[in-house]
Amino acid sequence: MYLNNLDMKELQEIITQNGFPKFRSEQIFRWIHKNLEDNFTQMHNLPKDLLDYLKNKHTIDKMTIYKRFNSTEDETKKYLFRLNDGNIIESVYLKYHFGESACISSQVGCAMGCSFCASTKNGKLRDLRASEMLGQVYEIQKDLGISINSIVVMGSGEPFDNYENLKKFIEIITSPEGKNLSIRKITVSTCGLIPSIYRAADENIGFHLAISLHAANQTKREKLIPVAKKYPITDLVKSCRYYTEKTGRRVTYEYVMIHHVNDSLQDAEELVSLLRNSICLVNLIPLNHVTEFEGTQSTSQSIAMFYNYLKKNKINVTIRRELGKDINAACGQLRNQSMENQ
Repeated sequence: MYLNNLDMKELQEIITQNGFPKFRSEQIFRWIHKNLEDNFTQMHNLPKDLLDYLKNKHTIDKMTIYKRFNSTEDETKKYLFRLNDGNIIESVYLKYHFGESACISSQVGCAMGCSFCASTKNGKLRDLRASEMLGQVYEIQKDLGISINSIVVMGSGEPFDNYENLKKFIEIITSPEGKNLSIRKITVSTCGLIPSIYRAADENIGFHLAISLHAANQTKREKLIPVAKKYPITDLVKSCRYYTEKTGRRVTYEYVMIHHVNDSLQDAEELVSLLRNSICLVNLIPLNHVTEFEGTQSTSQSIAMFYNYLKKNKINVTIRRELGKDINAACGQLRNQSMENQ
C-alpha cells in the first residue's frame, strides 16, 4: 500500500488498527507531506517496531525525473517524470511575480480529444493516483529547493475525469499537517464536464475553476472540443454560474486564440453575449503550435482587437503571458516526443 496515497483519516485507521498510537500517524503524515521524506529509515522520531512494520507492509509511491528542460527565455522549467509503471507524464514550473507555481497533470494522456491539444494524441492510458499528483509538486520542490505556493491542474488529462483522485490530492495538499497549501491557491481546469462542476459546487471544495471554452457558439466549440456534443455550451455556462453562487469564486474561461477560427469580431460579440452578467474572467491564450493541429496562432492585432472589445463591453479579460516557448510549452508535446523516441 502506498502510504503517500492515504489521507490523514485513512492513515490513522491503518496505524491504530495495527496497534500503534494515533499520534504516530500524524508524525508519518508530516514526514511524507511536509518534510517530503520518502525513506522510512530517515523518519528518526519513529520507534523501531513501527519502522519495521512500515518497511515490511507499506511503501512510498515514487517517481523519478526523466528529463528536465530549462527555458533560456525565462525561468520556466518543464519536467518529464517516469512513474513506477514506466509511463511518462509532464509538469511545468512557472515563476511569476506572485510566487512559485506548478502546472501538473491528472492523467497519463487524455480521452477528451480536443483538436488543438497534443495530450490527447494517444488517448488516455490511465488516471493518476493522488500520490502521483502530489509527487509532481514534491519533486519539483526538491529539485529546485523552493516551495510551490500555487498549483494549476492544467497539464495532461481531464481532472474531472479523475474526480476522486483529484479530490484526495486537494485534501492532502491543503492539510494543516502537511504542505498546508491554501485552497485559494489551487486552480482546476476542465473542458466542461457539467455533472462534476455541479458536484464540486455542492461539495464546496473551494478551488478556482477554469473552463476550457475556446469558442462562444455550440457548433464551433464542438469542432474544437468533442465533449461539447454531450455538454451544450449554454448548460455549461449555467453550471459555472451555479458554481460561483455556491462557492463565491469567480470562474475563469480559457480561450485559445486560433487564426481565422475563433478570433473574429463576430466571435468576440458572441462571447460577450454568452458571458454577459456572469462573474467571470476571460483568459486569452495565444495558441501554442502543435504538430497534430493545422491551426496557427492569432495575430497580435487580432488578439488586441478581441481583448479591447471584451474590455469595452465590461468583460474582465487578460492575455496570458507566454512562458517557456523554447521548451515546447504546449501540454503533451514533450511526452509524445519521448514516447516516440523510446
